[in-house]
Amino acid sequence: MNKFNLRNIGLAVAIGLGSIAMVGCTTTPAGSEASGPTARAAMERDVDATLARLYTTVPGTREMVQRSAGVLVFPAVVGGSFVVGAEHGKGALREAGRTSGYYSTTSGSIGFQAGGQSKAVVYVFNTRDALNKFKASNGWTAGADATVAVGKVGANGSVDTQTIQQPVASFILTNVGLEAGAAVGAAKVSRITL
Repeated sequence: MNKFNLRNIGLAVAIGLGSIAMVGCTTTPAGSEASGPTARAAMERDVDATLARLYTTVPGTREMVQRSAGVLVFPAVVGGSFVVGAEHGKGALREAGRTSGYYSTTSGSIGFQAGGQSKAVVYVFNTRDALNKFKASNGWTAGADATVAVGKVGANGSVDTQTIQQPVASFILTNVGLEAGAAVGAAKVSRITL
């Protein structure tokens, strides 16, 4: 067997093992996914809880979201990896406090890694133009289709003024609070029916 075939076999094994690892990272039992009104009601509760947690964790974000053109909330982005990593989650876009659509987010990575985690991701569209570009896209990628600023906390403990001035800002919440300095990378966001 030549070196090229061994590398392809190794990559296929790594992808297969990564897929198996991802199955173990799910937080929803097989066959328990809700659909229709039940799924939408559950999503609304999860989005409310995530926003409440953001407001408590980062003072000033409630006012930021209220002034924004819209906020996209992914309450649980679940990721897992074994050489090949992947993250996936579902969320809702809110405009003026009302849900205007449902979305999924997916991203992947390759490199030495192992494990799994869950986090909440919140995108705040501070300008109407940024929100309109997002809604008009057929699959939006953070970092490629729009520059997404990392939400930062200022010296006073509240969201800093530079974050508020960016067209799109993101906040990542883990089990221990705000993940400081974490970027969303090249997460692909697509509209879905829930």
